[in-house]
Amino acid sequence: MVAFGYSLLCEQRGPRELVADAVAAEEAGFDFEVISDHYFPWLDSQGHAPNAWPVLGAIAAATERVSLMTYVTCPIMRYHPTVVAQKAATVALLAGEGRFTLGLGAGENLNEHVIGKGWPPANVRHEMLGEAVEIIGELFAGGYVNRSGTHYRVDSAKLWDVPDGGVPIAVAVSGKQSIETFAPVADAMVAVEPLPELVQGFDAATGVSLPKIGQQPISWGVDRDEAVARAHDQFRWFGGGWKVNAELPGTAAFAAATQFVRPHDVADAFPCGPDVAAHVEAVRPFVDAGFTHVALVQVGGETQTDFIAFAEHELLPALREEYGKPENARIRVR
Repeated sequence: MVAFGYSLLCEQRGPRELVADAVAAEEAGFDFEVISDHYFPWLDSQGHAPNAWPVLGAIAAATERVSLMTYVTCPIMRYHPTVVAQKAATVALLAGEGRFTLGLGAGENLNEHVIGKGWPPANVRHEMLGEAVEIIGELFAGGYVNRSGTHYRVDSAKLWDVPDGGVPIAVAVSGKQSIETFAPVADAMVAVEPLPELVQGFDAATGVSLPKIGQQPISWGVDRDEAVARAHDQFRWFGGGWKVNAELPGTAAFAAATQFVRPHDVADAFPCGPDVAAHVEAVRPFVDAGFTHVALVQVGGETQTDFIAFAEHELLPALREEYGKPENARIRVR
């Protein structure tokens, strides 16, 4: 049994459109919604990057049922951990009913370089994320927080408006080290690769079965050639892999790094076109790996309205027929 979500990709949609898409996706029957948190698009052709947090506030007020989650926020440079905690608590209160989960990750140079402090190596970024998660968790617990840590200083910080019990935290993991670091303090797991060892390692580290949230891009469209061309134009940035993607500083770098990615390379990586069966099959690796939630990314901002209608009438029914639906499909945590 797997829950299926809708991805609000800030890199390809303006703020008003994102809110309208979120409402339409809820009405279409998606189980949950995740939103990216970017300062830059990956490529100039995507064309957008509104601030995710005011958009989330509007979405929280405009929707009623779906779980909401950042996928993911980086709390190590552009945002101080204390600021992330305050924003997350506020959105959680606006959403109500335990609907919001704070998804956290170590981020990308693409979005963090704007503050002009350089981009730390991966091991330092993970140290910073670990310390940030501790600070955010302490603030969610109530009371004043004072800390003089390796990477952050916190002077008498306190959240005055926070849900009872705090806000659930999901953390992005990619291997054994990140699982060992973050599983003990996370309420859910985020991963972009459908690797069974991530799920197994996370369950072993927590001792309980918590939500595991993955994400699958697709490029739906009635004309397959057009869907492939759109995917190549706007989504070829994935071609270098996440270790490379985390290091490049801007859209020009991604354009240069992916100049030799061909349209058929993109079409081989994820489904393009109108074939419902291909889109259903694309999520199978996540299902087989043991993920409980899979968020779909439809490539192309201008296609969202038509895609949501397609999902309501064809894709979601096909996904649920193939994989079932949990009795309660929200992102529920311990």
